[in-house]
Amino acid sequence: MVILGSDRGDRGVDDGTLKRPRLGRASEEEMAVENRDPLVLLGFDLMMQILGYLDAGSVALSLLVSRGWHGVASSDRLWAPMCEELWVGKAHIPRWSKVPGLPKLVSYSHAVMDSKRGRIMREDLCDHVWEFHFTKGTPDYWRNLDPYWKGTGPLMRRYFHPDGSHTADPEDKVWGGHECCYSVVTSIRSDGNMREHYVRINRWLHLCISRKQDWGWEMSNFICAYSSIPDAYKEGGTGPVYEAV
Repeated sequence: MVILGSDRGDRGVDDGTLKRPRLGRASEEEMAVENRDPLVLLGFDLMMQILGYLDAGSVALSLLVSRGWHGVASSDRLWAPMCEELWVGKAHIPRWSKVPGLPKLVSYSHAVMDSKRGRIMREDLCDHVWEFHFTKGTPDYWRNLDPYWKGTGPLMRRYFHPDGSHTADPEDKVWGGHECCYSVVTSIRSDGNMREHYVRINRWLHLCISRKQDWGWEMSNFICAYSSIPDAYKEGGTGPVYEAV
């Protein structure tokens, strides 16, 4: 047993228990400050600056903290520059992310969702100009007429129109001036996923669809290939107005 002395000289006995020292008023106030919401401590403008250093995913998570945080993290002041950064280097900007008056957070979300879309729509075909060239499997006669293989002049271009017609430039040496039409064929399984999806021109081979990392489109078969020409500069965006699955 250990004998303890106090400041007043009285003696006590250590019973083996440890008592936490009481916090002074200053310490309690410091702990209260530490436990307060950063938004309350720092204010709207300073929190806005802090969130501006975060990536889009982290800002999106902060939307879930509280109603106050949602008000800051959903501000157009944050998401407008994020949208501009997202769109840099992209071939096409989706029309439904450019709807006037749409909150920038929604515009960003729409653009990301549309970038994952693998289903091409009539609006996509008609809104873009398409570069066209023959593939390696095409007979030499046709490849000798193709600037893509000869390395002379600009690539051939093709155009899709809302009335279902398909055309080329008047001076195109390959285009025979014949009537040409197209259709988009899509079949959906019972689970909502696509069974098959392709573009067909006249009765020629189906064109398989693929999406590039820059949000551009490619269509190809054994004979020829189409690539959408970047047009992110277009006012109001391109493609369908509503979400396409």
